[in-house]
Parts: sequence; structure tokens; C-alpha cells
Amino acid sequence: MNVVKEINKINQLELDLGVSGASWHDEYKDSAYIFVGGLHFDLTEGDVVTIFSQYGEVMDVNLPRDKETGKTKGFGFLMYEDQRSTVLAVDNLNGAKVLDRTLRVDHVKNYKQPKVEGDDGAWVEPEEQS
Repeated sequence: MNVVKEINKINQLELDLGVSGASWHDEYKDSAYIFVGGLHFDLTEGDVVTIFSQYGEVMDVNLPRDKETGKTKGFGFLMYEDQRSTVLAVDNLNGAKVLDRTLRVDHVKNYKQPKVEGDDGAWVEPEEQS
């Protein structure tokens, strides 16, 4: 919850100071990925896309799962088609309540997609998306 408050504090400070031009979001202008924490364990990838698609077209969702139970771990990474959507999602969904849980939404600078299983069964790097 402290990170949620800190991000909201930074945003409010920029508004209070009337910062025009450079924003703290500019540091992440080369990444279309965001981190999403605090997700309810019963949410699916489709649920996450539904929540986040109000700020732009979602191109990729990665919700890590527990190997034994198959349940999500409560966090994930999401990629938008347009990087500007990440700013909207961070500003509007960070601190939002979904199923009685507080979401933490933040930018990701250097996201590396997990390896995928190829046609021959070997693990390979996925195609570059951002």
C-alpha cells in the first residue's frame, strides 16, 4: 500500500507544482509494459484485459502461476499497443479496489518476456513485441 500512496503523492505534487513538459512518467516512455500487483487470485487473463482495456488496446498479459495449483500469484505484467496507455493505467488504476483488493499499477522499464515452448519442445525466446 505504501507504493500506491507514493505514486499518488508524486502525481499530486506534479499537479500542485503545475509541472508541464517532463513528468516522472517520461522515464518509461520506451516501454509499453506495466506491472500489476494486488490481483485477486481468481482473476483470469481475460478479466485483467477487461479491466485494463478501458485505457488502451492490450497486446500481451502475463500472469505467473503456481506450478502445483495453477492459481495466479496475484501479480502480472501487461503490454499496451500504445505506450501512452501505460500512463493512463498507472494514473487511474493504481490504488483502485478490485474484488476488495487494492491494485498496485506501475511502469516497467525493462520487461523480459518469459520463454515459450517451441514446436520441437525446446524453450525459446518469444518474438520481440516492444
